[in-house]
Amino acid sequence: MSGPSPSSTPSDFDQFYMVTAKRLVAAVYAATGDLAEAEDAVQEAYARAWQRWDRLTAEGDPTPWVRAVALRLAVSSWRRARNRMRAHFRHGPPPDLPDLAPDRVALVHALRGLKPEQRTAVVLHHLLDLPIEQVARETGVSPGAVRTRLSRARKALGSHLADPEAEAEADTEAPTPAPSPHPPVCHPKEVPSHG
Repeated sequence: MSGPSPSSTPSDFDQFYMVTAKRLVAAVYAATGDLAEAEDAVQEAYARAWQRWDRLTAEGDPTPWVRAVALRLAVSSWRRARNRMRAHFRHGPPPDLPDLAPDRVALVHALRGLKPEQRTAVVLHHLLDLPIEQVARETGVSPGAVRTRLSRARKALGSHLADPEAEAEADTEAPTPAPSPHPPVCHPKEVPSHG
């Protein structure tokens, strides 16, 4: 296939790319934790979409197809590079990008700790705001499985992303006693005597 037919114009594809590419790179980056890998996977997914552009647009919105292809390419590449990555981890993680805010670095680090299927569910549902049913269709599992993955991922992310300073402050504050359901009772032996 050589690209769109005369019925669809390059500007249609260009417009689609301009509107969706940045968000897709962010989603694949969040899923993989590797910006270069995310950019490569997304670029290849758009190249494949260009080859099938007429068919994709005839079927409706091409975004889910491009997203699914990009995520699959990133995961495949990730699996092929497993040994290379293990060598990097033995020698220390690559330095984080300097222009990322600390909370984003923490999120990417926490997402790396999730199982791939949980990470994908979190990225699609929480970062891309897709409904659970759409996430289920794109990942090929039931909505119940997506909910389970999201629940387990949230629990794992909660422990990774907890703010240690806030926890320390909460630990040092004296607990507020719960109100008693009964009024206090004063016994004669407990009344202090003065003088």
